[in-house]
Amino acid sequence: MGTLLSVLISQGFPPKSKFNVDQIPDLTGRVVLVTGGNVGIGYETIKALLQHNAKVYMASRSKDKAEKAIASLKEATGKEALFHELDLSSLASVKKSAEEFLTKEHELHILFNNAGVMIPPVDMLTKDGYDLQFGTNVVAHFYFTQLLMPALLAGVASSPDHHARVIYTSSSAAYVGKLRYDTFKDSPARRKLARDTLYSQSKLGNAVVAHETAKRYADKGIIAISLNPGNIKTDLQRYVPGLARRIMDALILYPAPFGALTQLYAGTSEEALNYNGEFFIPWARPGKCIKEVYDAEVGKKLWEWLEGETKTFEASQTTA
Repeated sequence: MGTLLSVLISQGFPPKSKFNVDQIPDLTGRVVLVTGGNVGIGYETIKALLQHNAKVYMASRSKDKAEKAIASLKEATGKEALFHELDLSSLASVKKSAEEFLTKEHELHILFNNAGVMIPPVDMLTKDGYDLQFGTNVVAHFYFTQLLMPALLAGVASSPDHHARVIYTSSSAAYVGKLRYDTFKDSPARRKLARDTLYSQSKLGNAVVAHETAKRYADKGIIAISLNPGNIKTDLQRYVPGLARRIMDALILYPAPFGALTQLYAGTSEEALNYNGEFFIPWARPGKCIKEVYDAEVGKKLWEWLEGETKTFEASQTTA
C-alpha cells in the first residue's frame, strides 16, 4: 500500500516537465506508426510527430473516425497522417494489417503501441476468446510488433541514431498488476476478477513485454520502452461510471497533450536510447516499475506463452 500511495502521489501529481514537444528533433525521413491514434494521447502524439516532419500512419479500427482525426490534424499542422486499418480485438485483423503495412513500407523507425482498452464490461472478449483488455492491450500488440519486426530491423540501418524504437503505453496500474494465466482467456477465474484487476494485469503485461523485447533485440538495434503516460483525460475512461468519471476529471486528470509527452520523449529523444527496457513516468522521467517487470523468469514465461498463442493462431490459419 505504501508503494502504491507513493506512486499515486509522485506520478499522479508530477513536477513540471523538463521536456516539451519543441525539443523533438527533425524527423524527416522517419516512418512512424501509432496504434489508436485517432483520439486522446495517440492523437496528440501524431500531432507532434507531424509537426516535426515524420511520415505517420494512424492505425485505427474505424476509418470514419480516423479520417475525421486526420482532417483535424491537417488543419492544425498542415501535414497529413495516413490511415492504416487495424482491429486489435482480432488476430486475423492484426495479421492482415501488418502484412498490408509491409507492402507499403520497407522500413519502420518508431512503433507506438499506444491503443488500449480500460475496464470494459466483463462479458466483452476478443474475437479469439481472450479477455478484451489482455487480448487487445497485450496479445495483439505483441503479435503486431513481431509481424512488423522485419520493417523495424530495416529501420535501424536508415535511422540517424542507428536504432528503431518500440514504445509501449502502460499505466500506473501496472504497479498493482499480477499475471494470472488462467484469466488471459475467458474462464471462471477471470469472471471472479474485477474489471480494474484485469486492466492492471494487462498494463503489467505491457511493461513485461517491453522489457523482454529490449533484452531479445538490443543487439539488433531495437530500443523498447514502456511508460506511464500519467492520469490523462481521454476516451479511455468511457467505461468508468458517470459520477466517478466527473470526479476524476475535476481532481486528477490532465489534458491529453500532457499524456503524449512521456511517450514522445521515449520515442524521439537521444537520451532515451540509454534506457532500453526501462519504464518512464510522467512527465518524461526515467522511473522503475515493480520487480516482476525485470524478473527474467517472468519475462521468459510471458514471452513464450505469447509466442505459443500466436503460433497456434498461425497454425489454425493454414489449416482453415
